[in-house]
Amino acid sequence: MNATEKDATAQAAAVAIDLRFLASDPAYLVALGFGAGLSPVMPGTAGTLFAWASFIFLSVTWPGLFTPLVWAILVAGGFIYGISACQKTGVALNSPDHGCMVWDEIVAFWLVLMFVMPADPLTQLAAFLLFRFFDMVKPPPIRYFDQHIKGGIGVMFDDIVAAFFALLVLALWRHFSPF
Repeated sequence: MNATEKDATAQAAAVAIDLRFLASDPAYLVALGFGAGLSPVMPGTAGTLFAWASFIFLSVTWPGLFTPLVWAILVAGGFIYGISACQKTGVALNSPDHGCMVWDEIVAFWLVLMFVMPADPLTQLAAFLLFRFFDMVKPPPIRYFDQHIKGGIGVMFDDIVAAFFALLVLALWRHFSPF
């Protein structure tokens, strides 16, 4: 590790990623998934679980309001705002894609659910597991985008590609499955 990397690591360690940080700026609140990113264990999975729970809660509680069109607007708007929120948060943390930033997982999994729902619990679980697989393993071309597109757009974009791959596998499963 060179001197610049050591300085960046020391500065990132100096930022306390806690409720005070979360509440200090609306961009941080969003980037950290309204607190899901504060999970000490697998924050990306916690963010995806938040996305799943919030999608179900909002869709069941207000079905006339949270229509497919509204979800499409939320996903598109969330993606666009997420670029700036994750960029700003990455700068504040001195880490462009810090693990506590989970808005990318939330928006991407909402996209998956937007196309999958309504679905039985097994299909929802399959969607969750497939998305987490593609997001964590980052097979090509996801890894390429993760490594070559930087800043807020990079944080958001690779998860959208992971969502696309999860949806592709689910579509193939539905098409070819005898069940």
